[in-house]
Amino acid sequence: MNFQNHTKEHQQETQKVGKKSSLLSAVLGIVYEVSVIVLICLVAYIAVFGVCRLHDESMSPSVKDGDLVAFYRLDKEYAVQDAIVIRQDGELVVRRVVAVAGDTVDFKDGRLVLNGIPQAESYAFGSTEQFTTGVTFPLTVPKDEVFLLGDAREQAKDSRLYGCVPIKDTYGTVVMVFRRRGI
Repeated sequence: MNFQNHTKEHQQETQKVGKKSSLLSAVLGIVYEVSVIVLICLVAYIAVFGVCRLHDESMSPSVKDGDLVAFYRLDKEYAVQDAIVIRQDGELVVRRVVAVAGDTVDFKDGRLVLNGIPQAESYAFGSTEQFTTGVTFPLTVPKDEVFLLGDAREQAKDSRLYGCVPIKDTYGTVVMVFRRRGI
């Protein structure tokens, strides 16, 4: 009888260990699957989206110094008024598309003139003047390029200074701005 009790106890302990082992295997399996899914999502996010912190006031007040900007990398068919990310002086910056391939850009009386029509730009602050150095106007935007301006026109370094930007040199369209000032 003592031997039978010992055998039953041994069988019960073996079953408990087996249950613990199968529970541990199930938990580890779930952790592995979740880890793989998170890794796939992270890689997809990095390939599709980008995030950068801005260090200039050229797009103020739309986007200010210190803001984080999320941008979409895959669609580079820009339209007028899109805010896009480019590299300027070694840093990622945001500028607004004001003209696309085939458009003619000029400046008159402190305003942007696009294809002969003065533009009403609610997002622009300050006078939109032509720089004394840089590009000569009127200018027709070449194929596969865009003309960019900062919203804070009087302090922005933009296409008035360095000309049109090849689309292949752009990073993507701004999809979200995260305010970080005061944090």
